[in-house]
Formats: sequence, C-alpha cells, structure tokens
Amino acid sequence: MSDHQDNPIKAEKRKKLHALRAKGVNPYPYSFDQNVHVEKLVKEYSDLASGEKKLETNFRVAGRLMTLRAMGKASFFNVQDQTGSLQCYIKIEEQNEMDRASFDLVDLGDIVGLEGYIFKSQKGELSLYVQKFQILTKTLEPLPEKFHGIQDVEIKYRHRHLDLISDLDSRKVFVTRGKIIKAIKNFLDKRGFMEVETPVLQPLYGGAAAHPFTTHHRALDMKLFMKISPELYLKRLIVGGFEKVYEVGKNFRNEGIDRTHNPEFTMLEFYEAYTDYNYQMKQFEDLVSSVCQEITGSMVINFKDKDGIDKEINMAPPWRRLTVMDGITEYAKINPDDVSALDNYLKTNSGKPIKLENLSTGEKQMKVFEIAAEPHLWQPTIVMDHPVDISPLTKIHRNNPKLVERFEPFIACMEIGNSYSELNDPEEQRNRLTDQESKRGVDEEAHPMDEDFLHAIETGMPPTGGVGIGIERVVMLLTNQSSIRDIIFFPTMKIQK
Repeated sequence: MSDHQDNPIKAEKRKKLHALRAKGVNPYPYSFDQNVHVEKLVKEYSDLASGEKKLETNFRVAGRLMTLRAMGKASFFNVQDQTGSLQCYIKIEEQNEMDRASFDLVDLGDIVGLEGYIFKSQKGELSLYVQKFQILTKTLEPLPEKFHGIQDVEIKYRHRHLDLISDLDSRKVFVTRGKIIKAIKNFLDKRGFMEVETPVLQPLYGGAAAHPFTTHHRALDMKLFMKISPELYLKRLIVGGFEKVYEVGKNFRNEGIDRTHNPEFTMLEFYEAYTDYNYQMKQFEDLVSSVCQEITGSMVINFKDKDGIDKEINMAPPWRRLTVMDGITEYAKINPDDVSALDNYLKTNSGKPIKLENLSTGEKQMKVFEIAAEPHLWQPTIVMDHPVDISPLTKIHRNNPKLVERFEPFIACMEIGNSYSELNDPEEQRNRLTDQESKRGVDEEAHPMDEDFLHAIETGMPPTGGVGIGIERVVMLLTNQSSIRDIIFFPTMKIQK
C-alpha cells in the first residue's frame, strides 16, 4: 500500500518505518531474549522503598508501548506484556546511536524490547530503568484512542486483538476461561475418566435436537455433517469397554445467535458405565460447585440479571430438585396432564403464533415449562423427569412410563447442561429412532435413524449415566459476563460488506 492510501496517522507511522530502515535498524528482528514478565517483577520487587534500586540484576522485558511521556532528555513510558503493565524510564543520551534512533521513531502500539534494572520512583511506582531499547515490531495500524476498553461492540468482537490490547479485564476473562476448562478436566481425570476425541465431520448427525451444518467431501463424493453432539460416538466407546470417557470439544449448530447461543460452541460430555441420572445429579453438583470454589474462591458468586443488576447465586450443594410436571403446576398454575389447559396457556402466553397441531403433549408441556418456570430458576436447580416423547435416547422413568430419567440443571434462569440415564435397550432404542424418523417431515430437528449406532447398542451397552455441560454457560457464570460473545475469542459475525 502506498502512502497516499493511508490516513494521516498511518502515513506518519509508515514514514517512521522507512526512516528506521534507512538508519540501518531492522524494525522486525527475528527474536528477543526475554527473561522476565511484568507480573513476576511486581510480585518480587513491589516492597522496594521509594528511590531504591536493584542494580545487580538486569532484566529483559518485552511488550507493547502503551503510553509515552517525554520530559526533555528523559522519558517515562509504559510497556504491557501478557501479564501486566510496567512503567519504564529512559535517558536518551545514555543510549547508543541505534537505540536512540529507535526511540526517536517509536510510536504508541509498537512492540519493544528493553533491558535494564528495577527501581522505585520517587512517587513510589515500580519502574524499569532502561539501558538498552529496541523496536521488535513497528506497527502501522494505530491503536484505539482510549485505552479503557473498546465501547463499540462491533469492533470489540470483530477485532478481538484490539479488545485484548486495550482492556486487561477482557483479557482476564479469557485467562479465567482457560483455567475453568483445566479445572473441569482435572476433576474428571481425578475420578478416573479418560479424555477422548470424536469426529467433527460425521455421515449422520445426532445426539441433540438441532439443525446441522452440512459440507461435501470431494474424494468420497459424500455429504457430511458437522458435529452437533459427540454423544453417539462416546456411547460406542462405552460399548467398546471404556467405562469412563469425556470430551471437551467444539459442537456446531446451524441456529440463531443471541445472548446465550453461538453457532460454534464448546461442550463437555462425559459418560460413566454402571451409573444412572441420580448418581450424575450429585456428580454434576460436585463438578460445578468445586470448579466455582477453585476459580472464584467461594461457592457464592454474583451474576447480572436481565436488567444488568448483580444478583447472588449460591452454588453449594445440594441444589433444588424440581420435576417438569411440578414446575408446570407451581408456575403455570395448570394441570400438566390437561391438554386443553396446555393449549390455552400456550395460546395466551407464547407471544407469537404457534402451531399446536404439530406438537405432541410432551412438547407442549416443555414449552409451558419454558415460558412459566424457567424465568424463576435463578438459584441452581435440577429440572428432572422430562416427557418421553422429547427424549429419544433416554431410559423410561422407572416409576412413570410417560417420563424419562433425564435432568437439566438451570442457573440464573439459564440451562447449563443435560443428563440421562442412557437408553441401552436395543429394541426400545430402535422404536424411538423410528418414531423420530417419522417426524422429520414436519420437524427438521428430529433425530435421524442411525444404523451404525444401533449396531453398537445391539452389541450391548452397560447401564450408563451421561452428562453434557455447556462450557460457555459455565464461563459466563463464573466471570459474570452476560453475553456469550464476551467469553468466546472470535464469535460468529456477519461478514462486513
């Protein structure tokens, strides 16, 4: 790009780049021998007295130049690395010719390498006395004018690098996300689970009610689907003899985008032989509450409600148990077995036209529960015992043939997971999938028939409890972020024209 195509600031930065090269300075060296991060310096030397120096140790610090205050022949500036920001002090006449040229042509946003010793300024701020100065990356694009977090969400999500540079709180959220995933894996590893991987590209999709993304494999000339759930593959591993397996991986669902949904998201699913949904309720509570304690230092957290007001959530087990039918009775004030009452409630409260003739009784019950009960489930609640016709992979409830042994945990009025006593009766499983297949003309999210999966079930799967947890939902809760786009590095966005 030539200078006349740049805005004035970018044109000036490009001139400085060319000037550096003219002086024999390489503005893009291959490496820098960094030997310390800001966080370690702050931790080890914060107790220095004002004016005290540590001359015996030279530190090599690298990072992005964020502020610059010239004071005659000396300057103060701040450098930010992955761990934090550090004030630096430089006297121009003490630098050699190349370093002086580099400092004269440096801009905010440039990545620099520094060598010097630590001291406390007279104002009491920990600082690096710079003895050597080097530009490691000369930037052309100016940073946002204000370093208090990007206010334009379009820029924040589309150019995440700018958000991470200018908002350390945003960066901290993503650091915490990594810690949460690590804590979850450690919990399962300690309980004897094995981490596994399942295919992202699948000849048939299954394991959830969702619209898949489709693609085409040229060499095999076949249609493939991107994974909406790893469930059917993980169950094959249980059939194969592994008793405890889990996967943390990406799922893809070709659906809407809102505060809690992104087409590409991270799920944890784990399956444990010889257990049922009762056992997994307790394990789910233990997992989420222990991760909460490890990450936040408490079982009690704050999370913003729909009005943006922080409200308290207590993660400590045991959580409330609420059956779907009791929830309908309590919050909708109707008999869940009265179909006409369900119809009337939906006509009055759904907020949009609804084709009741296309819904089974179980589907109507779940829609009523969603409208009437879910907005009240702020504290952790295990919603359990769902209608059989919406759960094709779940065992019939041992005490009620109209229900299945399934639970969905809700926190802050948000579903964060799903769990079953997994169906392992091959004849019943075939009947359920056959019924699902028959609905595909009117319900695109109905589960397709999968003969390979049925072959595995017919080979014999032991009694098994399975659990799925939405990683993004947990991260939102433990970082108090009300939008999923704030805890995904690169959320799906419409292409700019």
